[in-house]
Amino acid sequence: MPVPPTTLRRPARLVVLVSGAGTNLQALLDATSDPAYGAEVVAVGADRDGIEGLARAERAGVPTFVHRVKDHADREEWDRVLTEACLSHDPDLVVLAGFMKLVGPHFLGALEGRCVNTHPALSPAFPGMHGPADALAYGVKVTGATLFVVDAGVDTGPIVAQTTVPVLPEDDVEALHERIKVAERRMLVDSVGRMAREGFTISDRKVRFGSE
Repeated sequence: MPVPPTTLRRPARLVVLVSGAGTNLQALLDATSDPAYGAEVVAVGADRDGIEGLARAERAGVPTFVHRVKDHADREEWDRVLTEACLSHDPDLVVLAGFMKLVGPHFLGALEGRCVNTHPALSPAFPGMHGPADALAYGVKVTGATLFVVDAGVDTGPIVAQTTVPVLPEDDVEALHERIKVAERRMLVDSVGRMAREGFTISDRKVRFGSE
């Protein structure tokens, strides 16, 4: 029996989590400045102080919050506090945009099917922290980026979208990763916008937009 699409409010409310420079966040902030995009960034959270991602949010007038793992008794407490901080902003989607911590069971239980992340490789190939380096070392001719719905695994969730990037003979890891990042940002903005405007369905590991 078909699963009804998840229908988001208009504009959809996005909470974005960051750990660094926030270039993906900036792409979303730029996109959401157009009402036709169908979403707004209502809060930005981080696991570190003093990062450019938080500064970008503050310059855009978006509320921020920070929860560092080391400030909590254990990882479980951190996961619970992070979850409550996200939920306090009533999100339709949570976007992990360069967020370098694995979320835990409480987060996944509360936001199941409503959290997406990007990975700089074509999943299921080359999961983990070193996707571009692993692709280059393996000798593939094409790699790319994946947007997926977060689950309990490492880069294993249902795939929302993928984009390809050729591996050039002269590539080193930095050059390849920079080209992947450009494609990744474009894919993220396009796909989150479609999720916001059209809704989406997750069934048997397949993610379909509402119009499909």
